[in-house]
Amino acid sequence: MSHISEMDDDLCPEYDFTQLTIVDRGNERHRSKRIVFCDFDGTITVAETFVAMISRFAPEVSALVLPEIYAKRVTLRQGVRQMLESIPSSSYSEIVKFARTQPIRAGFVEFLDFLKTEQIPIIIVSGGLHCMVEAVLTPYIDRIQAIYAIDLDTSLPYLQVNSRYESGTEMVAKAEIMASYDADETIAIGDSITDWNMALAASLVFARPPLTDYLDEHQKPYTPWNDFIDIRDDLIQSDAK
Repeated sequence: MSHISEMDDDLCPEYDFTQLTIVDRGNERHRSKRIVFCDFDGTITVAETFVAMISRFAPEVSALVLPEIYAKRVTLRQGVRQMLESIPSSSYSEIVKFARTQPIRAGFVEFLDFLKTEQIPIIIVSGGLHCMVEAVLTPYIDRIQAIYAIDLDTSLPYLQVNSRYESGTEMVAKAEIMASYDADETIAIGDSITDWNMALAASLVFARPPLTDYLDEHQKPYTPWNDFIDIRDDLIQSDAK
């Protein structure tokens, strides 16, 4: 395995994210005062859904690779690809079925209601699988402006990763996706190492552990939160100031 010394190395873009065609639901993309960029696994879902899935469907490989990712010795791009491509394509339907059982975090629906009332777009940026994100968020899809995540090719015996957004050390380059949107204030919501670069680049960060540990290490300000009601109330209070 290749090793790296820092997870926050400069990204080396391989795709121009400003040229991606994003279909807004009902509106052409325009400058927004605020845009929310929200992680999925362990943020919208109660559990780290991707980690739970990969541990279930690729137990031996994930047991070796996940500790290397957390220790920043293997990049997300390397590790995620290695784990996913060790899973037989025949497991795809079971992966989707597994995702449908995952509960969402308290207050998410109320948070979506608040964003709709305030006309604040929400973009889902996940380092996990697009099929899993959609399996959980289908009831709310009309309130979400866009979803960025990893697609899979199931035409071969083993899953093949197909991410249009990989760059540098990341399988989904969240900070670059965020930078492709025009906003006065970017709000990042996340919980893990996959949200690291996005959090560093955001105007305002709502973080849960272990992301909080990485941000403390680099003295990046953030607001801790337990559920989405906390985030909603904090945004309401900040508007009132």
